[in-house]
Amino acid sequence: MKITKGKLTVLILFSVIFNFTLSAQKLYVGANYHPHDDKNMEKIKKDIQLMKAGGFTAVRMGHLAWDSYEPSEGNFDFEWFDKVMDMMDQAGIKVILDIAVRPAPMWLHKKFPSIDIVDQKGNTIFPNHRYMEDVGDLNYQKYALRYADVITKRYANHPALAAFGIDNESGDGPISYSETVRQRFIVWLKNKYTTIDKVNKEWATQRWSKRHNEFEEIGLPVEIYAHDTPEKMLDFRRFISDEINQFLFKVIDKVNTNAPNALTNTNAWYYSALKYFDYAPMAYSGKMTRHGAGFYPGNSLTTNWGVMNSLFGIARIQFESTNPFWCSEFTTMTAVPNSIRKSAYATLMYGNQMVCGWTWQSMWAGEEQYLQGMLDWDGIPNRKYDEYKQIATEFKKIEKYFPYNLQAEVGLAFSFPSQIASNDFPKKHDEQLQAAFGIFYYKNMDTRILDISRSTLNYKLLIIPGVTVMDEATANKIREFVKNGGTVIMTSNSALVDETGQIFKTTRPGMLSDVFGVRVASFEETEAFNEIARKAYKGKKLEVTYKGKAVDTESERFEIIESKGAKIMANITSLDKDYPILFSNKYGKGKAIYVGLPVDGSVLNPLIDELIDELGIKKGPVVPLGVMARQIDKNHFLYFNTTGEPKKIEMKGKSRSILLDKEYSDNFTIAPYEPEFIELK
Repeated sequence: MKITKGKLTVLILFSVIFNFTLSAQKLYVGANYHPHDDKNMEKIKKDIQLMKAGGFTAVRMGHLAWDSYEPSEGNFDFEWFDKVMDMMDQAGIKVILDIAVRPAPMWLHKKFPSIDIVDQKGNTIFPNHRYMEDVGDLNYQKYALRYADVITKRYANHPALAAFGIDNESGDGPISYSETVRQRFIVWLKNKYTTIDKVNKEWATQRWSKRHNEFEEIGLPVEIYAHDTPEKMLDFRRFISDEINQFLFKVIDKVNTNAPNALTNTNAWYYSALKYFDYAPMAYSGKMTRHGAGFYPGNSLTTNWGVMNSLFGIARIQFESTNPFWCSEFTTMTAVPNSIRKSAYATLMYGNQMVCGWTWQSMWAGEEQYLQGMLDWDGIPNRKYDEYKQIATEFKKIEKYFPYNLQAEVGLAFSFPSQIASNDFPKKHDEQLQAAFGIFYYKNMDTRILDISRSTLNYKLLIIPGVTVMDEATANKIREFVKNGGTVIMTSNSALVDETGQIFKTTRPGMLSDVFGVRVASFEETEAFNEIARKAYKGKKLEVTYKGKAVDTESERFEIIESKGAKIMANITSLDKDYPILFSNKYGKGKAIYVGLPVDGSVLNPLIDELIDELGIKKGPVVPLGVMARQIDKNHFLYFNTTGEPKKIEMKGKSRSILLDKEYSDNFTIAPYEPEFIELK
């Protein structure tokens, strides 16, 4: 049969759809595996047999190992790895094959010293640690993309391949302050501003004699000097972010060209403090078909904060993508008994499809040699292997009902520029965002983290937690959202500066004061009041009274706000006088609520509970405190008891435990630290 170009396109499209559908019908359990540590095929064969016996269906390989495949320039060595891939296929184990473009090999650093990191004091740092390369360097990119081209061509059609991994922890590793970075920054600025006069205006260089007469005078902003121009710093971090994203897109393009049927995945630790960058362009592009992250909640079974923090990590990487999420790394190392299982079930409630333990083998050497895997150092499986085996067995029973597709009616706004601009605030933007996420976590309710500028804002309630930078397009979307019937809660430090990073000269919240019906004047430090108040409230504690009920909160600052039409809903009542702090304003068909404090559940919970009822937002399953729960579909409910006490679930009628193969009539009890998956009869 002759295959025309049109028919070929259809066949490729069908193959891609089939691949997506097939992968979406399973829950994957597996491990991060490092065969390059010891290319002993007998050991590898034994490992794979153990994986298969444990019910493992996935491995992630290749990360951080560029020079295992290209030990010297242009000399590629894949034959040994071909055998590993073939053995994985024979065992029915799917592979995430990382394109390990970082760390760069030592031979590449030697060939191009411009790749090396230069610190803020001008010192060149020898690449003794991982992630010590300047990813924007064109020489680095040339060789990294060549490597990506070779490895994706070689394994594009391998039957074991599930996905190509696009880099690892892209936000980790120091920013370089080299001369080549400065020259690229200047090019970026020329493209953005065209003239040096525009740069001077947007950076307010008249302050402290920082005016530039030509682009070549521009240096790099450094944080070791406390008050470098914030506008300049914001542009520099945007530039670094753009370079990272452009490079990642180039790697993905190699995959899409050479392996159009392959999924793409990454461990997207974009929010590392070292090189926090804007992941939203990638999240909304659709090119990363399986967003991923490492899930490391700490080693506690009894404490839930670590689990919530790691689930927040999933949410901030997933954004509004409806594709399944892959935890391409998963807690193993110091996890206490049953805590891995607890974490695994928790992630199912946030759209996760994969639990890929870090790591398989307790490492024999190097910087992570004391980190424990599923096999002890002598290769004998330990308790953690057994726990993953149990997870794999249980997931097999329930996988046809997953991955869970979040049904969020509440959106939480994220803004990368706001994170950079709020860096010196007592509560940074992402700290407020996490606090907002936590409110709904404890209510067992779905939320989506979103970028307002890219979102359709299809929500009943939008929370804007300290979104410091406000541009005109974002302000207009918020305005239209409220005007058309939406409800918004905005908290302190929001709409404080314009898109250049300069504080609004107009009434704040900038470009939105009429929508919220308030004037935000200034802020007060809570330490600034009299000695009696400091002793009574320890300087930071505040009493907020809402509808006659007083609650305690803590904040280093609160905003001074005047009503310009908005109704005062709550006051700070513990200081020298009452300070209005929560306002509600009708605008168009909707409602805009402003809170002059950072996000805090003690203050916002009563208000949010009222809004959930008022707006008809679907509540989470009714469960005792300490039980995580989701209604997966019309007839299925997932629970996990996070406490050390049995918990009774109130339910009417007959149901069945799919996990325990047990019938229930009306109420049932979940044992401590145990999951339950219920099917209604």
